[in-house]
Amino acid sequence: MTDPASATGYRDHPPRMGFFTDTSVCIGCKACEVACKEWNAIPEDGIELTGMSYDNTVGLGADTWRHVAFIEQRKPLARQDPGLYHDTDVLAMAEQGTRGESDFRWLMSSDVCKHCTEAACLDVCPTGSLFRTEFGTVVVQEDICNGCGYCIPACPYGVIDQRKDDGRAWKCTLCYDRIGQGMEPACAKACPTDSIQFGPLDELRERARYRVGQLRAAGVSDARLYGEDPGDGVGGDGAFFLLLDEPEVYGLPPDPVVTTRDLPAMWRRVGAAALALVGTAVAAFAAGRRV
Repeated sequence: MTDPASATGYRDHPPRMGFFTDTSVCIGCKACEVACKEWNAIPEDGIELTGMSYDNTVGLGADTWRHVAFIEQRKPLARQDPGLYHDTDVLAMAEQGTRGESDFRWLMSSDVCKHCTEAACLDVCPTGSLFRTEFGTVVVQEDICNGCGYCIPACPYGVIDQRKDDGRAWKCTLCYDRIGQGMEPACAKACPTDSIQFGPLDELRERARYRVGQLRAAGVSDARLYGEDPGDGVGGDGAFFLLLDEPEVYGLPPDPVVTTRDLPAMWRRVGAAALALVGTAVAAFAAGRRV
């Protein structure tokens, strides 16, 4: 299902829209987190710092739809060609290290709902609260959500969450209200380094592949794309990433799969078992009548 909007029944729909997050230029400013909260009127969270990390919001949840991760590594970066990047490139900044430590670097990444091509959350929602938009994105209608929570374990990325006060599910909408008016999502609009890029998904994929080529040519051999491949276990993500290390380092599953992929086979087996039980019961009843 490379075109989820068409598969859902939309005709003459706009191109599929999405996010490309280039973590190599993320500076960890959290402007995206703040802009997301302000535009979507999301309750505050993460006010209390633990003293162990600058990552005060910890992870995605019902009250954090964009989450900026701070990952400290004792790992040097390859030498960069400064002519390839602009002044705000964190690769050059991280290479300097802190406190004179040349083998230290920060990895920063702004995570978000992936708006999967094959979205398990849609498959399990009993009320139609979760729906596919004409842009190919996945949105929760909170006024229809009954708080059953089925979508939460169904998500292979652990993105969806329930609010404790009302039990309903919440997550990124990719600013459906904004993109419907031809505007950028709030997080992409606020990002000062263009780490978060918004646009037609096909164009973003092409741009991302070019960027990976740039980085590898500059000696960053670990540069890779995550969620860009339409052949992966979820059919490709509507929000994908350029990473500088293994996905697990960023808290991302290395091989995500749509969790409902086996449901049709399971229902067929249940149906076959039910028919067998009915047949057995009928046969037993008939045998009893003959006795």
